[in-house]
Amino acid sequence: MRGWVVEESGTDPVLRNLPEPSPGPGEVALRIAACGLNFADLLMIKGTYQDTPATPFVPGMEVCGTVIAQGPGVTSPTVGTRVAVFGGNAGLAEVGCFPADRCVPVPGGMAAEVAAGFIVAYSTSHVALAHRARLQPGERLVVLGAAGGVGLTAVELGAKMGAEVVAVARGAAKLDIARAHGATHLIDAEDPDLRGRLKALGGADVVYDAVGGAGFEAAFRATNPGGRILVIGFASGDVPQVKANHLLVKNIDLMGVYWGGYLAFDAKVLTDSIAALFEMHARGDLDPHISHVLPLDQVPEALDLLRTRRSTGKVVVTP
Repeated sequence: MRGWVVEESGTDPVLRNLPEPSPGPGEVALRIAACGLNFADLLMIKGTYQDTPATPFVPGMEVCGTVIAQGPGVTSPTVGTRVAVFGGNAGLAEVGCFPADRCVPVPGGMAAEVAAGFIVAYSTSHVALAHRARLQPGERLVVLGAAGGVGLTAVELGAKMGAEVVAVARGAAKLDIARAHGATHLIDAEDPDLRGRLKALGGADVVYDAVGGAGFEAAFRATNPGGRILVIGFASGDVPQVKANHLLVKNIDLMGVYWGGYLAFDAKVLTDSIAALFEMHARGDLDPHISHVLPLDQVPEALDLLRTRRSTGKVVVTP
């Protein structure tokens, strides 16, 4: 089979002919139909992600595929079942082996490209907004990086939950996409007075930040007393430093949201979230946005779309 391999941390993956893997205990082998890319894939390739495997490894955190073999002890999902799974890696190949207990059957009406990029982005925002921040109808939700892979799902879900959504993204085209997914207010991320713009709207009750950097600082200073700030990631490369006395004075909650971390200590949060989201999609309540679908031999171009922030919503690779 063909697959992309990171042979040494910090080096670009290379396309290799690899032996087709066999599933171990508790695993299934999938014929991969699509792999959804995430910003975390870039960090993993650099060797700076919190769950980077030892080299060599095949990157690609989440996939949709069909079960072609079961490992010892596995009774479900059965061979021939189409599933989506967050495996952490191994997705940028024609075949991969993944934990059977993480596989979720894909509804018949959901395309592979959608299913492959659905779980992490939507469930990250669902867990952040519903489980962590407990977003309420009528609250003002500020989303930084509002047209990105997770940011756009936060805009959409926040609007579905009845929030007044403020989308912050770079450029009119990205802001138009955020508007189409439910944003009420649009602010260019390059605005030199982001704090002032947010304060003029009445401040933020909840901030969803997947970017970090100066945007976080501006949104933090515009957060209302009793507000909640969700730290999702640092796409800017700049990890903010927070003054704890400011949290104290304004009674602000600062919440980290590492979706994959729940697998280790409370996986039911994720399974419940994914089940709820699949139901929403089946009802037609969600509109997943995929800006680019590329074949397996164009993985460098696909990763560069993320690196240079030229994509909106999801980038998907189809082996």
